[in-house]
This record gives sequence, structure tokens and C-alpha cells, in this order.
Amino acid sequence: MNRTPMDGTTDASGQPGRVSRGVQSVDVAARVLQALAQARRALAPGDLAALAGLPPAQAHPYLVSLTRLGLLKRDPMSGDYTPGPMTLRLALLHLDNDPAYRAAVPRVVTLARETGFCVAICTRAPQGPLVVHFERAAFPLHVNLHVGSVMSLTTTSTGRAFCAFTPQAQWPQAWHEQMPAGPAQRERFDQSLDETRTHGMARSVNTPSPSVSSLCAPVFDASDRLRLTLTAIGPTAALDVAWDGAVANALRATASAIAAQVDTGTHHGEEGV
Repeated sequence: MNRTPMDGTTDASGQPGRVSRGVQSVDVAARVLQALAQARRALAPGDLAALAGLPPAQAHPYLVSLTRLGLLKRDPMSGDYTPGPMTLRLALLHLDNDPAYRAAVPRVVTLARETGFCVAICTRAPQGPLVVHFERAAFPLHVNLHVGSVMSLTTTSTGRAFCAFTPQAQWPQAWHEQMPAGPAQRERFDQSLDETRTHGMARSVNTPSPSVSSLCAPVFDASDRLRLTLTAIGPTAALDVAWDGAVANALRATASAIAAQVDTGTHHGEEGV
């Protein structure tokens, strides 16, 4: 007579029974990746090994293999490890089912084509705004931005938009740690957040990169929760950063259209189910 185990375990076929042993090397690699994910910051090899519960000598071949596969990335200067491009691609798969992201991409393609400026779609991440789509356009842009880049919270329009439109009670700890330390600097930063709320968008001029400016508009859902941001980025000499300028108005219109599309459950150019 077959009995169902009291601990609820299953065998490889999914039926109640003895748990398979699995592959030990895969289990260890998963521990390394989990340790990095829980730390939510770059880690030195020794720190990463310790968090994964491994002796440094045992951890080394795993770090080499995981880096070779793109699951980890090692900074050539510091030697610290961060999630690699393959890990990022896997982490972003959930966006394919996010209505806001799906609605934003085709509209951002149109926005970049019509304005001539690059446009980044960003979502919230533990370390700051994460670029999940980057649409290049006619005006050349000499900045190192790509999918997976994390925007600075304090020096970019995208970062200020996320800070301004996310209640501080919901900020991850890493966000608080990036805030200006001095009272005068913090007061100026808070004033910039007030300006962002007043105009409904953020802007940066010649910062953080000289000769590059940007405007960032938030996209909210029906509950006024920030879902993502749209950031137009271009040469300062070409990008009109006026609050009521053509680029600002185009960003606002696009953000509003995305929000309305998500609220009604339709997709760009097709009926929702």
C-alpha cells in the first residue's frame, strides 16, 4: 500500500514520495546567487563566499564558472561581483507580462522617433531606478546607458522622479543610504523633489554628464502608484528642458496614454481581452 509522506515531499515526477538528491554543484551555485541577491550590493569574493557558506577556495571555481556563463559579473578594478547580464535577462522576463511595460515600449519607440531623443524606461529596483528598455534615436548620445543600468537617485532626473513620487516609507534601505549627508545638501535635494512634484516631472541640466540633459515623466496606475518612468535624454544644446516645452509635453502625453491604456486593460493598437 502506497503512503503519502507526512512532510509533503514529492519525487521527480511530481508525485508524493522521496525527494531526489539533485545536483550538488547546481545547489551550491544557487547559494552563491542567492547570497548576492540578498546582499543587494556588489560583494568581494571573500564576502560572497562567506554569505554563501563556502570556504573561499571552494567558492572560487563557482565564481569563475558563473562569471563565464554571464550569471555573475566581476568588476575589473575592484574585483567585486554583481549580477551578470544573463541573470538580468532572466530577472526581466516577468516584464513581458507587465501591462505597463508592454504598453510603454511601442509608445516609447514612437516618442524617440518623433522627438529625436533617446528615451529610457525605468522601474524601481533596490539600488535605484533600473533601465529596462533604452530606445536610441537620431541625436548622438555619448553616455554609457543600457538595459541594466541603475540611475543615480540624487544626480539624475530619473532618480529624483522616483524619490519624489515614491513615499519615503516605501524606500528601500539602500535609497536612504544614498541621500546627501550634509544638512545643506539634503535641503537642496528636498527642494528639488518639491520642484519635481510641482511640475509633475523632473529635469537635469548638464548633470551627471556634462553637455547632457534630461527630462523624466512618471507613469502612475489607477491607484496613483508609480509604475515606471520615461526619461528623454539628449545633448543640452538640442534638448528643450522647459517645463512646458515640446519634449516635456510629449513626455506627459505619452505617460498619460500609457496610464490610460493600462487602466482600461487595452494594449497599443489592439483590444484587451
